[in-house]
Amino acid sequence: MKKIQYVALFSICTFLFLGCKYYSFSGGSTGSAKTLQVDFFPNQAQLIEPTLSQEFTLELQDLFTRQTNLTLVASNGDLYFSGEITSYRIAPMSATSNQTSAQNRLTITVNVRYINTTEEDKDFEQSFSFYSDYPANSQLTGGVLESAFKEITERITQDIFNASVGKW
Repeated sequence: MKKIQYVALFSICTFLFLGCKYYSFSGGSTGSAKTLQVDFFPNQAQLIEPTLSQEFTLELQDLFTRQTNLTLVASNGDLYFSGEITSYRIAPMSATSNQTSAQNRLTITVNVRYINTTEEDKDFEQSFSFYSDYPANSQLTGGVLESAFKEITERITQDIFNASVGKW
């Protein structure tokens, strides 16, 4: 009886580990792709924040290398990401009783082109956008700017990941 239990347990474990070759526990299904290429995302918005392009590009690369088994390459990647930051906008969101802004919203939009050389039917070009609210009496500098960038880039890069290899 114990022998049957061991064989069943071994079979289940083997099945699960073999399945992870094509699908990871983080939800990223990369198929037969082995390499990843992420080009620099230039900031082509009317309002430009100098560090945003580099921070966004690095965050996208880091997310894919942490959550998949893909190797980052400079050219000819099986999965290829390119695009640009198209919008960087600050707008008042809520008003006070004396008709001044109580809260501002920073919104960033990124246009992404995704090419999967191993499964071309999964290619897309899509815009991703997210925002961060902050008090109107604060300046969008220093810690406020850093936390807004962190919140926005984490969300947009996760949305890109889900749209390209997440497939939940």
